[in-house]
Amino acid sequence: MDNTPPVGPHNKRERKSVSFLKDLVKYALTAIIIVVPIRLWVAQPFVVNGSSMDNTFRNGQYLIVDELTYRFREPERGEVVIFRYPKEPSKYFIKRLVGLPGETVMVRDDKVTIRNDQYPDGVLLSEPYAQSRTFGNVTVTLKADEYFVMGDNRVVSSDSRVWGPLPKDDIIGRPIVRLMPLSRMGMLPGAVSTSTIIQETN
Repeated sequence: MDNTPPVGPHNKRERKSVSFLKDLVKYALTAIIIVVPIRLWVAQPFVVNGSSMDNTFRNGQYLIVDELTYRFREPERGEVVIFRYPKEPSKYFIKRLVGLPGETVMVRDDKVTIRNDQYPDGVLLSEPYAQSRTFGNVTVTLKADEYFVMGDNRVVSSDSRVWGPLPKDDIIGRPIVRLMPLSRMGMLPGAVSTSTIIQETN
């Protein structure tokens, strides 16, 4: 004789609840396993704060930062990068790369000139992205692991003209997607053709 008690509505509800909780835990663990590594080593969100990159990036815009590309190649002139502020590493800045390792950068008379092995006499940058005058009277020779960065809105930007070169180790990555605002959503925001930057030799 079978003495197993009949399964009533109450027992069915309990079994459904247990099954639901198991599925919920399984999905949560799967999400953590997938999302956390991506968040730590591949991409992360970044919200623009301030006007130093106007009009390329405006205050409050929501970006996704590509942290993977620079593991396989060096940053290039004209690219926009997100980095830890060298003077206060808990803060993150967004600027554009102007000078590369080993080069001499000269800011003078509203112009930026680069001296390197290819252009020992200097080359004037065109900089179609710059939205305001480039104030300053600065000459810096970069070390093998240093970059010179400036904001596109030069009048208000605190950048390498003020606090010096950017160490390579402080670079986090580059903006790969602009999610917000929806009207300006797109891939590789702020990207420019490197060939448009070089203007003329002095």
